[in-house]
Amino acid sequence: MRPTGGGRPAPGSSADEEQHDRTPFGWFARALRVPGRERRILVQTAKATLAATAAWLLATLVLHLPQPFLAPYAAVFLVEATVYRSLRGWIQQVGSVATGVLLAAVAGQLIPWQAVALATVVFVGLLAGSWRRFGDSGVWVGVTGMLVISYGTAREPVLLGDRLLETALGAAIGVAVNTLIFPPLYGERLAAAAGRLARALAGLLESLSDLVRRDEPPEDLDGLPSQAQDAHSQVLAAEEAVGLTQEGRMLNLRRGRPAAGTHHERPLRTLIGLWPAVSQLIAAVQTTAGRREHPFEYPWPDAREALADLMHHLAGAVQAVAMVGEPVELDECRALLAKLEKRLVTAEEDGVPARLGLGTMILPARLLLEQLEKR
Repeated sequence: MRPTGGGRPAPGSSADEEQHDRTPFGWFARALRVPGRERRILVQTAKATLAATAAWLLATLVLHLPQPFLAPYAAVFLVEATVYRSLRGWIQQVGSVATGVLLAAVAGQLIPWQAVALATVVFVGLLAGSWRRFGDSGVWVGVTGMLVISYGTAREPVLLGDRLLETALGAAIGVAVNTLIFPPLYGERLAAAAGRLARALAGLLESLSDLVRRDEPPEDLDGLPSQAQDAHSQVLAAEEAVGLTQEGRMLNLRRGRPAAGTHHERPLRTLIGLWPAVSQLIAAVQTTAGRREHPFEYPWPDAREALADLMHHLAGAVQAVAMVGEPVELDECRALLAKLEKRLVTAEEDGVPARLGLGTMILPARLLLEQLEKR
C-alpha cells in the first residue's frame, strides 16, 4: 500500500480510528495525548478530587472537626474554570455560608419549633441568596441554614463556628489547588475560534462573489440569510472565547505560557471586527440584487466582475488573518477597489441607478479593507 502524503495516517489506520473513538477509553487516550478540552477536564477533575480529599483529611485529622461535610464540598466547588472565578467564589461562598449559619442561629434561638425554624430559614435564606453580590453561591444561604437546623446544631455556638471554619478551610484549599496546580488556560480556544470564524466569513464573501458575478440579478437569495446567521453565531462564540481566555489569564501564574493564547487574540479580534462590514456588504448585495423596484440597479457586467474579484481576494485575506505569522496580501484588493471607485465617479454611461447600486456595494467593501489594513 502506498503511504499518503504529508505524513497523515491513511484512512482506516489506527491513528484515524483513535481520533474518532467516542468510547471512554478513546476519550481518556486523547486527554493524555493531546492538549485541549479533554485534558483540561481531566486535570480539573483530578484537582477537585485532590482538593476535596485534602480538605477532609485536614478537617478530620488535624482540626478534629465533627462531621466536616462542608469542607470537601466547598473545596470541590472552588476548583473553578478560572483562577479569578475561584478567588471570587471563595469570597462569595464563605459569605453565603456565614450568612446561612447566622440566620440558622437566630432562628434557633427565637423559634422553638424545629419545623417552623427550618421553613423560616429556607424561605429567608433563599430570598437573601438572590442578592447579586452572592453570585452563584447565593443558594448556599438557604441550604446551609437548612442543614444546620436539620442537624440540630443551631443552638450550639461551638458547632456553628465549626461549620464556618470548615467551609472557609475547604474553600481556601480549593482556591489554592486551582491557583497553584496547573491553573487553567484557554488559549487553544482562540486558535480554534479564529479558524472557524475565518472560514465562515470567507465562505460568505465567496458566496457573495458568486452571486455578484452572475449576468442577471439572482433570484435565489434564500440561503444567504442562513449562512449569515451561522457566521454571526461564530462571531458570538469568538467573543465568548476572548472573554474566557482573558479571564483565564487574570491572576494566573501561567499567563506567560503559549497556552495563554496571546498570539491568537489580536487576529481573532480583527476577525470579530470584520463582521459589521461583512453584514453591510450582505445587505448591499441583497438590496441591489433582490429588489427590482428599488432605485439601486444591478451594476454593469464589467463592474460586477471587478466586484466579484474584490470579494474573492478579500475572502483569501480573511482566511490568512487566522494563520498567525502568515502574510496577508492586500495589494490586489487595493487595486480592484481603486478601479471600482474610479469607475463610480467617471463612468457616466452606466446611469445613476447602476452607479448607486455599485456605490452601495463598494462602501462596505472599503470598510472591510480598512479593517484588514488596521489589523
